[in-house]
Amino acid sequence: MDFDLQAWMQAFIQVVQEAFAERVRFIGLQGSHARGEAHAESDLDVVVILDSLNATDIARYREAIAPLPHRARMCGFLSDADVLRCWDRADLFQFYHDTEPYFGALEPLLPSIAAADVRRAVHAGACALYHACCHNLTHARSLPTLHALQKNLRFVLQAKHFAQTGEYLRGKAALMEQLSPSESALLIPAKEDALESVSGALLQFLGETIQHYSADGGTCANESCENPAPAMVAPCASR
Repeated sequence: MDFDLQAWMQAFIQVVQEAFAERVRFIGLQGSHARGEAHAESDLDVVVILDSLNATDIARYREAIAPLPHRARMCGFLSDADVLRCWDRADLFQFYHDTEPYFGALEPLLPSIAAADVRRAVHAGACALYHACCHNLTHARSLPTLHALQKNLRFVLQAKHFAQTGEYLRGKAALMEQLSPSESALLIPAKEDALESVSGALLQFLGETIQHYSADGGTCANESCENPAPAMVAPCASR
């Protein structure tokens, strides 16, 4: 039987609203289902933002969603609205662009996101992948781990493309069309005999990216990357 995402989301929204009523500020969807790239076993990456959040609320949420079909595939992001407003803005750049709204709007819940935040998203993502790639090549030498790193590279490349052009490409196919041949090759899962060569190419790309997007590196090539999320809420530093 085909999975009806819209019907499932409506059932999810209903149980969350029944559990928290007017306390619900936002409900959305992320991941492969939001991008239209899901397969039969893809996770259901849901986003729920409440007016506040404590351990009792999490227990209530867990109880509310327990009867839902495909519960085992559910994951995602649960947060307090005030905490979200003070979240790291480099993280919020990707969060904003990768979230499909189903109830409410994210803009009033987010701080302003500037060009420097987008650059930091590129830099932080590249740093994390560089470390993991070095560790894998030195110790585990795992092809599945390399595949996971290549999958996560996509988010660095999305942020990098946005920093350069002001355009966010959520889908992989659209992103691949805009990348250089060497960049797009890094997203193709490595074959068994290519762990060394692909890891080496990935390390080189990440190292160059880290250096370019460091705090004292080059400037954003396109000023349209300023405030990718509409600045509906002042940054926490000014509150």
